[in-house]
Amino acid sequence: MTSPHVDPRVAIESAAADHHHEFEHVGSAGHRRGARLGIALVLTLLMLVAEAAGGLFSGSLALLADAGHMLIDSLALGLAWASAGMALRQADTRRSFGYARFEVLAGFVNALTQFLLVGWIAWEAVQRLLTPHAILSGVMLAVAVVGLVVNALVLRLLHEHDHDDVNMAAANLHVLGDLLGSVATVAAALLVRWGHWLWADPALSLLVCALLLRSAFVLLRRSTHILLEGTPEGLDPEAMALALRDADPAIRDVHHLHLWQIASGQRMATLHVLIAGEADAEHALRAVKAALHDRYAIGHVTVEIERSACSDHAGRGCTSG
Repeated sequence: MTSPHVDPRVAIESAAADHHHEFEHVGSAGHRRGARLGIALVLTLLMLVAEAAGGLFSGSLALLADAGHMLIDSLALGLAWASAGMALRQADTRRSFGYARFEVLAGFVNALTQFLLVGWIAWEAVQRLLTPHAILSGVMLAVAVVGLVVNALVLRLLHEHDHDDVNMAAANLHVLGDLLGSVATVAAALLVRWGHWLWADPALSLLVCALLLRSAFVLLRRSTHILLEGTPEGLDPEAMALALRDADPAIRDVHHLHLWQIASGQRMATLHVLIAGEADAEHALRAVKAALHDRYAIGHVTVEIERSACSDHAGRGCTSG
């Protein structure tokens, strides 16, 4: 039963407004992400075959290791591509927010696989330091240069994305690992060819591991924060509540403010707004929604308008002051 101090029409309208427009915007961006991920996946698979063949022909463990790296990354890109498509599915009765969270799950899984990949590369590097292997450096260099060009192209395809898009960030991380691996392989091939330094390949591989480890940790932390319904980065709920009080002269208090995000570009907010007794609730509602959209890029908002002090389900007062 609706409490007498709440305007139910305003609350319902604010929860439903702009939802269709928001879905269309997210859907359009999702199609672009999916297309870029699909092209990146095809290029990575082609390079995987080339590096595996080059490694077997030249006897280069470095190329075979990089091919293994690209195999893992192909699986990661495939997961990212599939999740980008899944995220476009509309909401249903079982999942009222849709399937966009699949992108975050993909980022989380990809971050974990990156840790496994780093461990494997480090293990192989140590083995090569202990037991160096002679290789055909010319073939190794040629294949590594092609891989460097392809990985640079793929990284360029995936570079532009929203800061909150952990799915694309995960794909970027894996491709960046490929690019760094190609740079290390090119450098190692040159050192082996000109300086006969067989230790160069595993040494540079360990450097790549250190760089990837930091990026994987950042991605894991970001995706975990979203999955735990954490406040989006850069938003301060207390400062936001104070700012919203100034959105309209009729507003007396803002409380029960909750902020989270479903996936990239889909920030959510729910809040209670206490207004003066006979004030225009519609005007206050529009002012709050405009402030949240313009200042904080929050498009999906549920606002409960109150005309007297509220109580939560346990009967405790929730007005902040």
